[in-house]
Amino acid sequence: MTTADQRPETGDQSGPPPATDIALLAGHVGQLVTIRGWVQHLRSSGKVRFLVVRDGTGLVQGVLVKGQLPDVDFQQFDRLTLESSLILEGRVRAEPRSPGGFELSVNRVEPLQIAQDFPIAPKGHGVGFLMDHRHLWLRSPRQQAILKIRDEVCRACRDFFHDRGFILVDTPILTPTACEGTTSLFETDYLDRGKAYLSQSGQLYLEAAAMALGRVFCFGPTFRAEKSKTRRHLTEFWMVEAEAAFFTLEDIMRLAEELVRAVVLKVLHQRAPELEVLERDPAALAAVAGAFPRLSYGEALARLQEQGQEMTWGDDFGGDEETLISQAFDRPVLVHRYPRQCKAFYMEADPENPDLALCVDMLAPEGYGEIIGGSQRVADLNTLLARLEEHKLPQEPLEWYLDLRRYGSVPHSGFGLGIERLVGWICGLKHVREAIAFPRLLDRLYP
Repeated sequence: MTTADQRPETGDQSGPPPATDIALLAGHVGQLVTIRGWVQHLRSSGKVRFLVVRDGTGLVQGVLVKGQLPDVDFQQFDRLTLESSLILEGRVRAEPRSPGGFELSVNRVEPLQIAQDFPIAPKGHGVGFLMDHRHLWLRSPRQQAILKIRDEVCRACRDFFHDRGFILVDTPILTPTACEGTTSLFETDYLDRGKAYLSQSGQLYLEAAAMALGRVFCFGPTFRAEKSKTRRHLTEFWMVEAEAAFFTLEDIMRLAEELVRAVVLKVLHQRAPELEVLERDPAALAAVAGAFPRLSYGEALARLQEQGQEMTWGDDFGGDEETLISQAFDRPVLVHRYPRQCKAFYMEADPENPDLALCVDMLAPEGYGEIIGGSQRVADLNTLLARLEEHKLPQEPLEWYLDLRRYGSVPHSGFGLGIERLVGWICGLKHVREAIAFPRLLDRLYP
């Protein structure tokens, strides 16, 4: 019988075998390795005991056979609980039936911390309970899959813009005034200089950067104090925004389509296992390979009226209307040229019909609503001054923004993409609260 003083040969008597990620075990078949992680599952069958370990990169099943490892290590199994942290040493072997396709023939078990009874069981829990325990809920396979897809989405966005010569510019989170001209702002005292607000968008500052660098983007948190309690709304969310000098509405519509196509196809290619965990049909996403349909506001309004919606020209579209419009398509649809009266002050008017704004919303299919909003910006100083007056916005806090029209103004356009809504659609989520690690909602600021 093997004793604690008679450990199996490791091939290297100077120390433990090298540590590796579970995701890299394919390159270590037949070798001794060290795995560090958390217990995901435990099962005993007499002299053979099994534990599934998670390290963040994947899962692996460890097999403990009595007599093939020191008794002290074999007995450590009895102390382990779900989510206990530990170090395992053992030899890697291929096993298609095991999680991840590999097993570890364990010869050493070192518990680091024995977890208390884990509060989240496999049985169903209410949403409130799971949100109160969000810090622990993240450990579930489903939540891990969502966050890995979110990571892929963010990486793909950055790669997309860098590959096209856009420069990353970080815009302020604290701002002296609103961007959208609304009252849905989070307000704070800014030392002894009066009020400041959490940013609704980096757009205005990004316009300034575009006049210096040509094509720019920003990627960061934005805040909306809207008292909206829908499956599409968060009070804190992340946006990737792009702005480009000399771009027209047509240019940004094409850019937005290319961005979403590139991101979704990248997720399909890189995160197939995670989509499978979520039981998300890849065919529902693969349609992005084709051209995105386009509708003018007038065409979209006519479709809604044909479906019995009591809407008149000039009404903006809400969530219900966006869902009805997008249901006719298997991929995102671009709705463009809304009435100027229902859009923001900075949007350029359509020269062919000044009552329309040169703007676009991209609506995701399957009822996920607007994922991108963009426009061509007002380039003329006098027009912008008139718009500020029309929207009853103060001129003084925006003098710097007006300067962009005084010194070398050019046509320019941009858009913003909401990361959580895009992730929500890609993952097939019922609510965007799962699309971010720690969601901030109308009724939730914990944990």
